[in-house]
Amino acid sequence: MPKQVVVLGATGSIGCSTLDVIAQHPGEFQVLALTGGLRVDVLFRQCVSFKPRFAAVLQEKDASELQRQLKDAGLSTQVLAGEQAFCDLAAHPDADIVMAAIVGAAGLLPTLAAVKQGKTVLLANKEALVMSGELFIDAVKQHQATLLPIDSEHNAIFQCLPADLQAHSYQSDLQKAGIAKILLTGSGGPFRQKPLAEFAAITPEQAVAHPNWSMGRKISVDSATMMNKGLEFIEARWLFNCQPRDIEVVIHPQSIIHSMVQYSDGSVIAQLGNPDMRTPIAHALAFPKRIATTVKPLNFFEVPVFSFEKPDPSRYPCLFLAIEACGAGQGATTALNAANELAVDAFLAGRIPFTSIAEVNAATLSQFTHHQATQLQDILAVDQAARRHAEQLLRTMHA
Repeated sequence: MPKQVVVLGATGSIGCSTLDVIAQHPGEFQVLALTGGLRVDVLFRQCVSFKPRFAAVLQEKDASELQRQLKDAGLSTQVLAGEQAFCDLAAHPDADIVMAAIVGAAGLLPTLAAVKQGKTVLLANKEALVMSGELFIDAVKQHQATLLPIDSEHNAIFQCLPADLQAHSYQSDLQKAGIAKILLTGSGGPFRQKPLAEFAAITPEQAVAHPNWSMGRKISVDSATMMNKGLEFIEARWLFNCQPRDIEVVIHPQSIIHSMVQYSDGSVIAQLGNPDMRTPIAHALAFPKRIATTVKPLNFFEVPVFSFEKPDPSRYPCLFLAIEACGAGQGATTALNAANELAVDAFLAGRIPFTSIAEVNAATLSQFTHHQATQLQDILAVDQAARRHAEQLLRTMHA
């Protein structure tokens, strides 16, 4: 019987790639529900293709229009609206697998809802762990959910772990398993060699043009600042039950080695592949089995020479802010994530220059470094307070 899949954030890059993999294996997976934000036209086409029992959007007016269109198309899909609908679908009794691919803080509550029902959660939403790492992992343990990482880097690390650690990597003892360090790779983004003096003139169009990966606009900007890698650093701390000192960021411009695990005997195990998110998605959907994808196999005779670099703090201040926040605690990482969301939005809207993203993030982090946030209400309160602080900074800059 096919596994029932809920795709949170179906219209985004990860959601679309997930549906592409599912379409290749109709006997293995069936779409139970799809959720989307503003791209209702895309969600309509996905509903026509996959015929889910449920769909959900944020706005009531969008839900009414989508319901009308689906009815006209002869489909019985039930359309729901609002954030609570996303949570309800993530926790639906018939759901076996939940792909958590909503970008930003908006993905936290639906992802937690799936965890609390003991679902198999495919985690593509960074903010769930960045905002609420300890709380989130405690919920996974308490409700015996299965947590599988989708980010190419974390999925690579997961694959490089000993098999007996994979099912519960979030409570593993890396030292006992003979692991010395996690090596988290990153491409360095599109401005790895750009003169620092030119950073202030970087445009949104330049920032979203990633050299290797096809991603959404927000994540592409995060990759350009390497905040994306900083958020992944924080994620890795929780996914693999380690400390900041156990993780090292390595710039690997070719994006072929997706990450590595260094063992205490001197061995380094790496996961390689062409940069295509369908590979980690397929791995997690079928885990512990392997299923085929249409991703082009890696041809070692065509692969360029591998190169590696140490990240430069003056080029990537956002990365080092995230590492600092990771060491400071949950309040700091929650605040940094909130500030970064607003700063990136402001940059994409043309309100601030590229270099001001790090300025807003640093100024906000400095105000929340010592905030404690262990309960969900505390986390959400810090998130909102940090957003207010960042928005005030942005208004000052824009004035």
